[in-house]
Order: sequence, then structure tokens, then C-alpha cells
Amino acid sequence: MSRKEIPDSAIEAVARHINNRNNKSYSINPIGNEDNIETPQIFEILPFGEIDNTDRRFYAIDGSYNSEEFYNGLAIAIYTAGYICYQHGKQVRMNSLDDPVILGQAYHPENILVTNQDHLEAIYDELLTLKPVKRLVEFWGGKPEEVFAFNKEAICTNLSKLLSFCQAVLEIAMVLEVAELPDTKAGDFILRDGTLRPVAMKQPYLVKLGKYLHGKGIKIVAITKQSPVKMELSYTFKQIDSYLQDELKRKYPFTATDPKRKKLCCWFEVPSAVLKSAYQGDMFAKKAISGGRGFGLFMAARLDYVEKLQNYDWVIVDVNIFDAIPKIETDASERARNTLALIFKELTRLTQEHYILGYPYPLAEAHNFISLKRNFKEEIVNRLKYSLYKDQRMDHVDIENLFLDTHDRF
Repeated sequence: MSRKEIPDSAIEAVARHINNRNNKSYSINPIGNEDNIETPQIFEILPFGEIDNTDRRFYAIDGSYNSEEFYNGLAIAIYTAGYICYQHGKQVRMNSLDDPVILGQAYHPENILVTNQDHLEAIYDELLTLKPVKRLVEFWGGKPEEVFAFNKEAICTNLSKLLSFCQAVLEIAMVLEVAELPDTKAGDFILRDGTLRPVAMKQPYLVKLGKYLHGKGIKIVAITKQSPVKMELSYTFKQIDSYLQDELKRKYPFTATDPKRKKLCCWFEVPSAVLKSAYQGDMFAKKAISGGRGFGLFMAARLDYVEKLQNYDWVIVDVNIFDAIPKIETDASERARNTLALIFKELTRLTQEHYILGYPYPLAEAHNFISLKRNFKEEIVNRLKYSLYKDQRMDHVDIENLFLDTHDRF
């Protein structure tokens, strides 16, 4: 598409929208107040030399899906989800393999061929037979059509919707599997990329999972660097960053003596007004265990400091609403500030020693472990070709033409 095909008025409208949201003020005092956790709760980062001095296990869950369609109507589609675990700064083996490199646990389907509607339904049916998913549905005590937000017919409308659904369900199944591992104990953390509010499952069942984790003392948090909340809070983040770095840092009673280790972190609960603006008309904005999505409560946090990048090093954290508001079932609104402070302090163990400062490294490693997005097409085609050539059931030309990409021809 040439430059002239996009009207200047369209580009300018986008620019105005970005500018307006980027400079929106919600009057959040950057100085903070301990009695109001919708203002910055400031603390000194955990000393670098102590980040591995804990018996806690830090699990990280992620999922992925991808597909490739060829000119003859053949499509290869796959989803996956899995988890890794770190303890004392080292990765712990989660599988029964003897592979010295692959230490995480992952699940993949057998049905990956799609040429017609029956194949889509076969992928859906197989999902329900996977051990973690069977256990999840059993835990919830409901039938699939009761648990899931959409029926089978709606989910199998197209390949992308089906794969996204399968990934989301399998990721939540990983949460329960990790919680039920013999070595998982109270105080351990489960990290998830994204939020605690997947739309694939109805809220009452997700709330049951959140309450179960809270009862076991397992902390689950979902973390993302990409969120519409960050656009809404862009001005606020700049105000807080300026206060922390230009004013408070000079007079804060640091325990660290190395200037490079003198870092201030902070967190605060995202106000309802921000959520309503970020998620207009969406149930994501509701801070409740009914009438909304999932079992999370949104927080904004800065868990390290990356010089000059400002809101890049802020993350949006979805904490278990039962950890944040223990008596929420009785409509009590009191926040467990000490519990929240502990969660964010502990997270700084994971944000100082990696290539993405301010973001928990187990999540970055889980993404690298499970992602299907890099060279997916090349790998799947090469493996299929190898299998076809090995069995010698097709002519060489037929095999090569099967995977012809006509877009390479023009």
C-alpha cells in the first residue's frame, strides 16, 4: 500500500487520540499514601545479593498457537501450553525426560491437520481428553457446555478462534496442575502472562479456582507489559517516575550502599475510573467476583528502573482478588495491604537479573520455552517432508508441490 492510499485525516485522527490519552491526568498523587493503595506504595527493591535466598518456588505458565495454510486447502494447526519452575535462581525439572536442556512441562495435541469442519471439531474434542483439562473440568464439577463461555459450534467457527480457545483453556489447566504438584507449597508463586480473566471460561468457575489457590496459600499473579491501562496512566507514570528519581531518591533511607543498587519500586491499585476508560463497555473493568471477568484485581507496578524508558518499565499486574480482598465474599472492601506489599517485594527477586529489567524472568523464559511463533512454518514443513520422504509413498514432485507457497511467485 502506498502512502497516498491512507488519508492524512485518518492518520491525524489516530495521532489526536494517542495524544489525548497520553496526557490524561487522573489526579493520582505521586507522593503516595499508605492508607490509600490507589496511590503509589513505594519501597526499596530487594537487595540483589538476596534475590535467590528463598525456598519459594516460582512457576511460570505460558501458551501459544500457530497455523499455516497451503494453497491446496491443507492447514497445519497447533496449540500448546506449559510451565517452568525456578527455585534458588535455578530451573527445576518439571518433566520425566532425561533431556539436559528441556526442563519444563508442556502439552501438545495429536490432531494438527485441518482440511474440513470435522477436523476442527476433532481438535476441540481432543482438548477435553488432555489430562490437565480433564482434571480442570472435574475440579469445576461441571460439564464443558456449562463451564465454557461459548458452545462447541461457536468455538469451531474458524481455526483462529478454536486455537485461541484451546490455548486459553490449557493454560488455566496448567494453573491447577501446578497447584496440585506434590512439591508446590504455601508461599509459592504462579506467574501467568496476561490476566486472570480469560474470556473462554465463565466467571464462577474461575472464581472457584482463585479461591482454591488462596486457600492453599499459593500466590498467583498475571503480568503484562501490553495493556490499554498503560495508555490511560501514561501521564501518571511520568509524574511518579519524576518524583521518585528527581526528589525522593536523594533523601530516601536506602539500606543499599552501592549507588547502582539504590532503586525505588512502587505499586498501586488501578482506580475504577481508569479501568472504565481503558475497557469501555467491557466487564474487565469490574472489581468483583460476579458480573465481571475472572478473579483478578488490576495493579500497576514498577519493579525495577530502566533509565530514560519511563513507562516501558511499568507492568500491569492482575493479582488474585481473594489475596487482595480476603473478605470479598461478604462484600467487604478492605484491602490486604501487607499481603500485596509482600507479593510485589517478592516479585523484585525476579526482575533484576535478566535481559528485560522490570519484568519477571521466569515469564520470559516460559515464553521462549513454549512459543510456536518462531520458524513455525519452516519447522513443521521440514518435519512433514521428512516423514513423507522416509515412507516413500509419494513422488518427490508431489511432496514439494504440496507445500508450495504461491505468494512467493508474485
